[in-house]
Amino acid sequence: MNWFNNLIATILPIVPRPIVKIFSRPYLAGESVDDAIRVVKDLNAQQMCATLDLLGEEVKVKEDSLNALKIYTQILNAIDREKLDANISVKPTHMGLKIDKEFCYTNIKSLVELAKKLDNFVRIDMEDSSCVDETIELFLRLRKDYDNVGTVFQAYLRRLLDDINTTLPHKPNLRLCKGAYYWEKRDVVFKEPEIVNCNFSYALEKLLSNDCYVGIATHDEKVVWQGLKLIDQLQLKPEQYEFQMLLGVDHELRRIIVNEGHKLRIYVPFGKEWFAYSVRRLKENPKMVNYIIGNLFNKILGRKQ
Repeated sequence: MNWFNNLIATILPIVPRPIVKIFSRPYLAGESVDDAIRVVKDLNAQQMCATLDLLGEEVKVKEDSLNALKIYTQILNAIDREKLDANISVKPTHMGLKIDKEFCYTNIKSLVELAKKLDNFVRIDMEDSSCVDETIELFLRLRKDYDNVGTVFQAYLRRLLDDINTTLPHKPNLRLCKGAYYWEKRDVVFKEPEIVNCNFSYALEKLLSNDCYVGIATHDEKVVWQGLKLIDQLQLKPEQYEFQMLLGVDHELRRIIVNEGHKLRIYVPFGKEWFAYSVRRLKENPKMVNYIIGNLFNKILGRKQ
């Protein structure tokens, strides 16, 4: 089945957009704020919380960043108005990092300030390796004045432990994931999945042992088990960590996590820029094709997910 998954993931960029949309629909909330809010309400009803991500990155003009800023403002206000259990995730290049670093900082700061007023939280997403230094710099600059901001570390990066050591004194709130840009060079990223898993587990232990709040972001049950092992060893309370998963992936595992009493946050992407996101997600993790096809068959057969 692996050859089939990889084949689909490889040819997706040249497949007509309507076909890609069929494969991507299970893990996209839709194109509008209303779509995203509807999905969050459903997740909350299942005892899951969410983080909302407006799709878009690598913007070239300030107007696009300002439009995204306006939508994120709407989202934060909608979350507050509807009393939802959700926060937001923003990409620095969507907020203008490649246009002007100070412009990007100002945009993210305005969202962090609004979120603070609304008792909410902003996650600064991590992108490819070219953005890591500037993303950490943005995070640490904001962290000096705000406690409702966090960022993301990726276990496939060789620099991960150095970045943890740099930020550890600030007690960072982090999403720890494997990473989404596997095509980068070997001197930048680990290529062996087993090493990535080991790096993830070691980093997670270091962060949790130093009283950092971590979003354990994975669909790999081996890594979930490592997280559960550490939670037990450190005798952590449910409010000291959370698990995170992408929308539409492994419904059974996410129910298991919630039923065992752990907090689970679902990453909910939405917006008109869904095509590039969909192709990248399927290329980085061809196993998602299994999840998606399985979900489609379950729906056809009327099985509960």
